[in-house]
Amino acid sequence: MPIHNAKIQQYIKENNIHAEHLVFSNSCHSVADAAKAVDASPEEFVKNICFVDSTNNLIVAIVKGEDKVDANKIAFALKIQKPRIATPEQILEKTGYPCGGTPSFGYDAVFLVDTRVMEKEMVYTGGGSVTSLIKVSTNELLKANKGKVAEIRK
Repeated sequence: MPIHNAKIQQYIKENNIHAEHLVFSNSCHSVADAAKAVDASPEEFVKNICFVDSTNNLIVAIVKGEDKVDANKIAFALKIQKPRIATPEQILEKTGYPCGGTPSFGYDAVFLVDTRVMEKEMVYTGGGSVTSLIKVSTNELLKANKGKVAEIRK
């Protein structure tokens, strides 16, 4: 098992997060791949788009799989300058997880959850590697990342 999967599993257990960690043999990097892996519709997925602010702090924007993030809305929600997209190297360095497998919790960041995500009862999110997912209720996700709900989609 990749080290990243073990790391998120340990975090889930230690923090008593009610979530299911799923590991696959095929890639779950894209929403389409992930939906195919669990035989679910793309609307049941969220993606974690990582940004950095002007002082290099990590911001994770969580939106539904079919939505795009609006950096200006992130700036407005957090009352900061417009953040920039994090590089894959920054994502790995700041989260401990690879781009494409980044979970919605389990590391130090400011988490913003789009309002449309909270319309769903249950979602799938990155599971720590490109071959894993986490199935979690949206309320549990918000509890796990201590995020702020705001409209951040385009």
